[in-house]
Amino acid sequence: MSVLASFRDSTRAKSILERIRARRTGPVSVMEFCGGHTVAIFRSGIRSVMPEQVRMLSGPGCPVCVTSNADLDRAAALAKLPGVILTTYGDMLKVPGSHESLAQVKAQGYPVEVVYSTLDALKLAERHPDRQVVFFGIGFETTAPAAAAAVLQAQAKALKNFSICSVMKLTIPGAKALLSMGEVRVDGVIGPGHVSSIIGAQAWDFLPNDYGIPVAISGFEPLDILAATDAILRMIEEKKPALVNAYSRIVKPEGNRKAWNTVQRVFTLHDASWRGFGDIPASGLALREEFAAFDADRRFAIDIDPAEEHPACRCGEVLRGVVTPPECTVFGTVCTPEHPLGPCMVSSEGSCAAYYHYQRQAT
Repeated sequence: MSVLASFRDSTRAKSILERIRARRTGPVSVMEFCGGHTVAIFRSGIRSVMPEQVRMLSGPGCPVCVTSNADLDRAAALAKLPGVILTTYGDMLKVPGSHESLAQVKAQGYPVEVVYSTLDALKLAERHPDRQVVFFGIGFETTAPAAAAAVLQAQAKALKNFSICSVMKLTIPGAKALLSMGEVRVDGVIGPGHVSSIIGAQAWDFLPNDYGIPVAISGFEPLDILAATDAILRMIEEKKPALVNAYSRIVKPEGNRKAWNTVQRVFTLHDASWRGFGDIPASGLALREEFAAFDADRRFAIDIDPAEEHPACRCGEVLRGVVTPPECTVFGTVCTPEHPLGPCMVSSEGSCAAYYHYQRQAT
């Protein structure tokens, strides 16, 4: 029980865990669709204290990880255009594309800058009116409002040197794609807290209604995740799948309508390429026609070769929950955070990185 000693409230954690261990569910698989949850679960050692019949899986909840090599190759090509400054989040730099990472592009002398938000990229464009600043925009619903706000500000300021290469994606189409593939058994879902704070708890009704799968939206404290897991197991035990909002202090049924309305004002749905899944219909965010002037894909003409994947990397299968990172033959040997073969070992929210850093606690 040494893991429980690390919880802020070990007495409550012990009580919840006792309930979990007393559940009569039979073998079950519980999946999270959030990279933040993945890391929290491993960091706190939750997997190691689960009863034997409860298997915890990680789904496609890491936005860096699901970014396809084709999109990474496009970003590298944009960075090499004359007069362009490519900006993106720090996690993207070391992700290997078909032939090179953005860190390698930067090492060649091309301007690739790390920013903390789309608004930082916008400020960079204001400071460098003689350069074209492109934001390589990854993320799920959580980061989309800031991207939309940056576009609206750029329009209001009549900036001619700011644009977005959007590879932002929507969580729910990814979840539905995984479930429709039927490769893994998913008996319950830990709903993503940050995403749900934007789109609302009600957005996850489809899981119990259409798939008969219970879902509990969770925060990121270990106690939050334990409580959400217990709620899921209770619903499985009672054979009453439903939606439980175990993060009501942040997540509202309707979400943040102002933020999501801003996203819908600026972006429209389009088919997006996901690592490990291929194209998922209506799962990506593209700029609407009225904001075409801020769309890097329309502003710049680039040609890229067909994307290639490293033959030894099983990141796509990890994202689908088909294999765990240690089942990959290159995990922790050829593929490490210092020399990654795929994004799951690069991102701070990647399953492989979580296993690598916290596997002693997880086993």
